[in-house]
Amino acid sequence: MVKFNYIHHACFLLEDGTDAIIFDPFLDGNPGKVQVKDIKVSHVLVTHAHGDHLGSAYEIVRKNNALFISTAEVANAAAEAGCETHSMHLGGTYHYSFGKVRVTPAFHGSGIAGGHACGFIVDFHGTTVYYSGDTCLFSDMKLLGELEKIDYAILPIGDNFTMGPSDAALAVEFLGVKKVIPIHYNTWPVIAQDPEKFKQEVEAKGKAKVFIVAPGTSLELK
Repeated sequence: MVKFNYIHHACFLLEDGTDAIIFDPFLDGNPGKVQVKDIKVSHVLVTHAHGDHLGSAYEIVRKNNALFISTAEVANAAAEAGCETHSMHLGGTYHYSFGKVRVTPAFHGSGIAGGHACGFIVDFHGTTVYYSGDTCLFSDMKLLGELEKIDYAILPIGDNFTMGPSDAALAVEFLGVKKVIPIHYNTWPVIAQDPEKFKQEVEAKGKAKVFIVAPGTSLELK
């Protein structure tokens, strides 16, 4: 059984009991007081180099002898920091020990010169999740839902820096997914949102179910 372990903000792990990978490992201020020493993973996936997404990635990679996966520019910076890396880029797909990663566009700053923010569609031991990264709504999300059979969409709803709840609800329709997890909200006042309102808006359309996962808790992905 694959588990979604939500640390906070945009940081989460996918685990299956024997393997674990972490996304955008920003740990500062997380309610569970998770520290680098607590994290045991084989791969670290980073959507862009803003501090609230790159976070403690370098330390986690070095502690675990893990592999850092991101776009080329971000991965090159990680390599210069002493990390083992695998560079990818928009539209690329690669197979790893846990499954498959497709790199998707995200419309947002990269946090690094010449770079581009991204999202990931990840097949983790047979469960496929789409993590959009920080992005606005864009119409080609419809294409992503055609390219891959996505089990869960993990979408920001905080607004201000990313999609807000209404745009994220439309993203759910574009993607054609049935299960959704909102993230990237309530970390700071500027991205304060009520996830229950997002849930109501999405579920009122009768096509998808929203799973609100509190920071520091987990959800079994069925």
